Amino acid sequence: MTHFQDGHLLRIFVGEQDHHGGLPLYEWLIRQARKNGLAGATAIRGLEGFGAHSRLHSAKILRLSEDLPVVVEIVDTREKIEGFMPIVDEAVAEGLATIEKVELHFYRGRGGDRGGG
Repeated sequence: MTHFQDGHLLRIFVGEQDHHGGLPLYEWLIRQARKNGLAGATAIRGLEGFGAHSRLHSAKILRLSEDLPVVVEIVDTREKIEGFMPIVDEAVAEGLATIEKVELHFYRGRGGDRGGG
């Protein structure tokens, strides 16, 4: 059964080397999102990017260990995303966050083989 709902997507742009609470920041944010009952979260490692200081971060040869960009995406209702923002504000020393309206499609309760794990 598919369930449709209006929601919001929070994207948090940080560096791979950023840390908070003894963990990589992206991991800490995902754990906090789960702890706070948000619908879902994913961390995506970027191949290349730059931020506020215009310093280029790239996964080119000889630079594989550089501080690559990471985007944490979190989805839920506007209210839950807004309630989560003080946690983001406290944890992110340098980065960027965006919030946009999305239509959520929840796929749950399908029986049989779904072709995955």
